[in-house]
Amino acid sequence: MAERGIGVIIVAGGSGRRMGTAMPKQFLMLHNRPVLAHTIDRVREALPAARIVVVLPEEHIALWRNLAARFDIAAHEVTAGGSERFHSVRNGLAALGDDVRLIAVHDGVRPLASKKLILRALLEAEKSGAAIPVVAPADSYRKVAGDGSSHPIDRSALRIVQTPQVFRAEVLREAYMQPFSPLFTDDASVVEAAGHNVALCEGERENIKITTPSDLTMAEAILNARDDEA
Repeated sequence: MAERGIGVIIVAGGSGRRMGTAMPKQFLMLHNRPVLAHTIDRVREALPAARIVVVLPEEHIALWRNLAARFDIAAHEVTAGGSERFHSVRNGLAALGDDVRLIAVHDGVRPLASKKLILRALLEAEKSGAAIPVVAPADSYRKVAGDGSSHPIDRSALRIVQTPQVFRAEVLREAYMQPFSPLFTDDASVVEAAGHNVALCEGERENIKITTPSDLTMAEAILNARDDEA
């Protein structure tokens, strides 16, 4: 796969609410570097020639530029996000311009996605037009009704959705011409609402989204283990 013509939008609009910190979670330290720095570097490692746009809340851009100046982080551009993730991705699309053929959208707080996962999603999107990495759930699930009763759900029919989600550029751009809907939960749901099918590819259990303090602890342990294996 030719790496030129690939754009990556890294959406980093989270807060520290569920993390219980004043600092937004994408800026917290992980393995002696900001979480977002790890995410950017993982993408750059997989796609050396890709154009990377990081979308941040406007009020956090100065903070990130200050942090980025203190660490050796792969080349990237920064643009301001919007009121919802949908609007942030749309701003990222505008910042990328029209000279890309494949676009990956990745969570800023998924710093552990492997090169293999990123390339696997890109190859599937190149073939099918839209691809998302998923993993099968390991736990059992129950659906709770309004009266408090519940019943089990067949977990073999469920998949946990991850990022990067990858699309042919024309597919994603067309999808984001739609008006915003609160039913949009990720980029795949936006693309499906525009009438396109989305293919599934194999994700990774280590590709965790850092949302809570325990996620940060787990990510630190994974990175320590990788250091030991190196």
